[in-house]
Amino acid sequence: MKGRTDIVIGVQWGDEGKGRVVDVLAADAGVVVRYQGGANAGHTVVVDNEKYVFHLLPSGILYTGKSCVIGNGVVIDPDTLFEELDGLAARGKKTAKLVVSHAAHIVMPYHKIIDKLAEGARSEGTKIGTTGRGIGPCYADKYERIGIRAEDLVNPDVLRDKLSRTLKIKNDILTKIYNAEPLDFDEIYEKALAWGRRMESMLGDAFLEIDEAVRSGKNVLFEGAQATLLDIDHGTYPFVTSSSPCAGGACTGSGFGPSRIDRSIGVAKAYCTRVGEGPFPTEDMGEVGEELRQKGGEFGATTGRPRRCGWCDLVAVDYAVKVNGLDGLALTKLDVLDGFDEIKICTAYEIDGKIRKTFPSSCAELAKAKPVYATLPGWKCDISKCRTFDELPQAARDYVKYIEDNAEVPVVLIGVGAGREDTIRRGL
Repeated sequence: MKGRTDIVIGVQWGDEGKGRVVDVLAADAGVVVRYQGGANAGHTVVVDNEKYVFHLLPSGILYTGKSCVIGNGVVIDPDTLFEELDGLAARGKKTAKLVVSHAAHIVMPYHKIIDKLAEGARSEGTKIGTTGRGIGPCYADKYERIGIRAEDLVNPDVLRDKLSRTLKIKNDILTKIYNAEPLDFDEIYEKALAWGRRMESMLGDAFLEIDEAVRSGKNVLFEGAQATLLDIDHGTYPFVTSSSPCAGGACTGSGFGPSRIDRSIGVAKAYCTRVGEGPFPTEDMGEVGEELRQKGGEFGATTGRPRRCGWCDLVAVDYAVKVNGLDGLALTKLDVLDGFDEIKICTAYEIDGKIRKTFPSSCAELAKAKPVYATLPGWKCDISKCRTFDELPQAARDYVKYIEDNAEVPVVLIGVGAGREDTIRRGL
């Protein structure tokens, strides 16, 4: 008997509520897999009125009796990993079994320092809006083939050799380019060995854990961080993350072949947000944007930065549906739209006087896009207690159906609150 395999993918610019969607779907899964990104994720889960924010741990970690996997495509900050595990232990929480890929790369102290220095050196208009957590520099080392992997932390001789060569390069960058102080080899080496001693029992062949689970009939859920429009290849480059949050990234970041994936589920907010720099056609910088920010609690789980807010962008959603081959959408935070007299939704762009319904590949072109809106009636009532689609007011149902019709995929899950129970399931 073969288990089912699902991918959960953000379809906007991140912060769509992937963590709570994964938490809901993890009830039916035996294994939850993080396949890319690092501690720049901020997945929020609310269980029994308790809030948890995970930067590295898969969002299924709160289910005992299951397994969580951090795949080879993730870059791991061990300090963050241990902090999250210790935080759960301090709250008396039992967790799922955790397997960390021996091939995952490690975020080293110099990655964080260089990340912040590089961002500070960029001129206005060219800043990326990085979290400063060393993600980009770590991925750069990975592809330059000078990175430190999890397996190196438990091999002192290999670690010493790799670190000595890499640190020489990094100290040259720090001193000669940024006029900063060099880093001490012994300090970093001892710190890395301490990481290895604690991580050793967690290390394993992630792809084997996933393969064996599926072959034994367990369902596997792949959890993406960031989102489609932040993808290094398919996002609004250069204002993107340094990994591949799209569906294809789930395969390369876990060692699980694409032909074995059963469903891809995209997560979208009922409106739209973005953190950091880059074009955002539906951004509202007035009263509507502020109301969405306050009602939706739109402040970064990782950085605390206020998110830019605006109406839902169906041009972007359609793009994400096609790039990922989505089978369904999870629509979160529908309740945030309670109380609006009318709700706008972007159906096309006007660029240089021409109407366009496809998402531009050029970031410069997207920056010129003016949203073309359809206006739908609001529902002016509290939907947080609704647990079936039919319980929603007609205007809310019409809004969901409008998204379905335009995206040409069904909305299979609707979030009407922050908790695990505040969910309407349709066809899942």
